[in-house]
Amino acid sequence: MAAVLDSVRAFFAPNPTFTIGAETPADVVARENLLDRAMGPDRRLKSSEKIRRGRVPAEGLALVARDTAGHVIATVRLWNIEAGISPDGQPIEALLLGPLAVDSAHEGKGIGGALMRAAVTEARGRGHGAILLVGDSAYYERFGFFADKTRHLVMPGPFERSRFLALELKAGWLEGAAGMIVPSGRKLA
Repeated sequence: MAAVLDSVRAFFAPNPTFTIGAETPADVVARENLLDRAMGPDRRLKSSEKIRRGRVPAEGLALVARDTAGHVIATVRLWNIEAGISPDGQPIEALLLGPLAVDSAHEGKGIGGALMRAAVTEARGRGHGAILLVGDSAYYERFGFFADKTRHLVMPGPFERSRFLALELKAGWLEGAAGMIVPSGRKLA
């Protein structure tokens, strides 16, 4: 029992090895290099990238984790989208998460999980109704992401149905949602 309590305390204790904050313009090169290393050379060919291309992340929803020296060691961004339409034909505003990446030298330290919780908390605090993503269900289910809410939605281009997941930040937000995911956020200048 003591070991379990120690693990729980460690999980909730402030971690002095990294901090999470807003991405800044000075982080762009480090972020892109991290994503290239973590996602590989084909990362720009994914269906999610088609939605992000030519857009800027949703307001206040580009986050990074930094080590004690201030270096970017993880990143996550969320993007404004329309998650199909409602049964009455109205577009459903939502967010698309991705990519989430942690530098390989820092994997297994809870940084990705902390970054995910920060992103979900920030999105909820900003009044968003739902977050969608394409990713490993075994990883993302612990944050509340499941495939049932995306069953009538499709991505532009190829995607694996079992990896297309959603988290409702507001109950019922994606009820009856159907159709294509399309970008709706601000375009790059």
